[in-house]
Amino acid sequence: MPGITYKDSGVDIDKEDKAISALKKTIRYARKGFGAPLKSEFTGLVDFGDYALTLCTDGVGTKLLVAHEMGRFDTIGIDCIAMNVNDTICQGAEPIAFVDYLALERADPELTAEIGKGLHKGAELSDITIIGGETATLGDLIKGFDLAGTVLGYVKKENIIDGSDLEIGDCIIGVPSSGVHSNGYTLVRKIIERSEHDYTDELDVGILGDVLLEPTKIYTREVLSASKRYRLKGMAHITGGGLRNIKRINPGFGYEIDDPIEPQPIFKFIQEEGRVTDTEMYQTFNMGMGFCIISSMSDAEDTAKMVDGKIVGKVVSERGVRLKPKGLTY
Repeated sequence: MPGITYKDSGVDIDKEDKAISALKKTIRYARKGFGAPLKSEFTGLVDFGDYALTLCTDGVGTKLLVAHEMGRFDTIGIDCIAMNVNDTICQGAEPIAFVDYLALERADPELTAEIGKGLHKGAELSDITIIGGETATLGDLIKGFDLAGTVLGYVKKENIIDGSDLEIGDCIIGVPSSGVHSNGYTLVRKIIERSEHDYTDELDVGILGDVLLEPTKIYTREVLSASKRYRLKGMAHITGGGLRNIKRINPGFGYEIDDPIEPQPIFKFIQEEGRVTDTEMYQTFNMGMGFCIISSMSDAEDTAKMVDGKIVGKVVSERGVRLKPKGLTY
């Protein structure tokens, strides 16, 4: 059986980039003065006097279908909040409030109660308040349900972290993920569909479905604490696109990773079962590194300890992201 790619499973990353670019080109209006947009990357920034407010929105994606297979819905709310707050902190902003959007095929109080457990836990882990949301019953439009949300954050303008002061030789600090997080599940599900395994199978990695439902790690508390103590120059949440996300910090530099974090066993299972290439794995999944921080060499060791991470590489002049042990360049 030939190896499977993300594109084969139905997600074309390059085409998605083009689709997003086409959407942005048609949206040209922007408010002026107070409330005007500020330059941003991982989250939207708007002028709010001495501060910038941040807005970020995301969902759980097809990880929800694994939850359906397992009949477990008590952790996906953590994923929903994590995907938003982890983007928010990339600019040095502190997330403070969240609203969710839950689209249902039919009203189901038992289901919504289970989803609520995860949302509550995610709010606690990231120290935010869920101030409201919207639940819509859309039987003619949706099968099952979809969960997404939006987070509000803030940061003093002078403390915005945007990668503008990067220097060659700065250190890249990798922070471990908790597993697959909430990206690449279209590919994961396709691989399992073609395999001899079910989500309830107990394998060397554990019960497959339970391992895949491990919630996305929330990095808010440790990263914000580090940002108050040390000079952090850039940050990236490693989500869809894998290592490509690091280029978003500042595309004018290169990022060389020579001592990557060891991926969890679930990634080896996915790669071997689907015969997925290294190139595809590292541009689809976080591969054990869910977040990265760039700091000066003088602060790097202390910062790494504070966020339970390690130095994985450095900033270089040649553009792109290079994973030296695998000989990969993005």
